Amino acid sequence: MNEQQNINYNRIAEAIEYITQNFKEQPNLDEVAEKVHLSPFHFQKLFTEWAGTSPKKFLQYISIGHAKKLLKETQSSLFDAAYETGLSGTSRLHDLFVTIEGMTPAEYKNGGKNLLINYSFAESIFGNIMVASTPKGICHMAFYENETEALEVLKTRFPNASFNRKPDLIQQDALFIFQNDWTKMNEIKLHLKGTDFQLKIWETLLKIPMGQMATYGTIARQIHKPNASRAVGTAIGSNPVAFLIPCHRVIQSTGAIGGYMWGTTRKTAILGWEGVQTNPQP
Repeated sequence: MNEQQNINYNRIAEAIEYITQNFKEQPNLDEVAEKVHLSPFHFQKLFTEWAGTSPKKFLQYISIGHAKKLLKETQSSLFDAAYETGLSGTSRLHDLFVTIEGMTPAEYKNGGKNLLINYSFAESIFGNIMVASTPKGICHMAFYENETEALEVLKTRFPNASFNRKPDLIQQDALFIFQNDWTKMNEIKLHLKGTDFQLKIWETLLKIPMGQMATYGTIARQIHKPNASRAVGTAIGSNPVAFLIPCHRVIQSTGAIGGYMWGTTRKTAILGWEGVQTNPQP
């Protein structure tokens, strides 16, 4: 992101963090604007440009009460319907299809030996993002603060691979997901290193509709292992592809947002943004 975009994102992130911590008091526009050192008018304008809706509407999407309501609806309708039909989303805005291919046993065991991985750094509305690909698909995507550290994380995942800093069409197709118009998107292919159990969990995450949420228990039941919530949580926590595999849509059974590898404030921002994209009301 350029400097101004970075400043704006940080202000929005600060506002989201404040709203999240104080949602029970339902803070008004003036209160939140004061916390980020903007006039109510400019804060409302900036927030609406970023999220596509007012701060008040956004607040609804990140309150525990709304999350509980979504969980109740999801368990009985949208999630099951999406799961049964194999769709990764039921949003009227788009039907995004993402397919996962697991790496061969040899690739899995030898740390990516003989794999050539292209990688690049890009900007998104949720912060800087690194994306990496093999000839078969996206193998890694992560939000980052420092490029050097981000590259080290990638190399740790594939210690024996060869790396080339080079954007390609596979990466570009994946990054289109951050645009508001998804009608021209191609199918996105993922080429992932994971156990059979992890791959099964990640495939299940793809079927949580955009704008909806699920719990660890819901995911465990969907794979017919109702007592495996902890193992499910571990697999979700090891998701190597941010945003495309929507681990951010999994929250606690209480309705609390819960943890996220790339920060709970970012998770909250994504959930709120997805909510208003699927229900664009003033």
